[in-house]
Amino acid sequence: MANVSSVLEFMHICENLKTTKRTGWVNAKITNPESISDHMHRMGVLAMLIKDDTLNKDKCVKMSIVHDLGESLVGDITPFSGVSLEDKYQREKAAFINLCDKIDNKEAGDEILSLWLEYEEGKTPEALLVKDLDKFEMILQAYEYEKREGKRLESFFETTRGIFTHPVVLKWVEELYEQRSKLQYKE
Repeated sequence: MANVSSVLEFMHICENLKTTKRTGWVNAKITNPESISDHMHRMGVLAMLIKDDTLNKDKCVKMSIVHDLGESLVGDITPFSGVSLEDKYQREKAAFINLCDKIDNKEAGDEILSLWLEYEEGKTPEALLVKDLDKFEMILQAYEYEKREGKRLESFFETTRGIFTHPVVLKWVEELYEQRSKLQYKE
C-alpha cells in the first residue's frame, strides 16, 4: 500500500502550481494572469491534439503536464529573472529530485524525473514537440490577453519568432499570427 501521507505531501507542494501566477504575465501587469498549472494543463490538451503518428503522444501529454513541476518549489524563473540557464537548471533539477523522492511510488517518481530530464535535454522528437507547445501556449495566451486587455504584448511574440519546428505547431502559429494581425489595440 502506498504511503498516503507522502502522496498528500507531494500534492500539497504541487498546489503551489495552482496559486503561483506566471511571472511574465505578472510583470506585464496582466489582470488575473494564468497560473503555472493553467499553462501546463493547456499544454497537455495541445499535446492531445497533435496528429503525428511518429510521436508517442502519451509521453508528450505526460511531459507537458510535468515539465514545470519544479516550479512548485523554485517559482517561475524567466529569462529576465537574472538567473543563469545553468543555475535555473540546477535549481529545477534539485526541486524535481526532492519532489520525486517524496513519491512513495518509485516507478512514478522515476518516470516524472525522466520525463523532465528528457524535456530539458530537448533531443527526442517528443521533447522537441513539447518545447514547441510550451512556447506556442505562451503566445496563444499572450494573444488572448491582447484581445482581453487591448494592449500589445509584442515581447512575448519576439522571443519565440523563428523557433518553432513541428509542422503542426508551425501551422497553428501561422494561424495565430493571422488572427493577431486583425486585432485592434487600445494603446
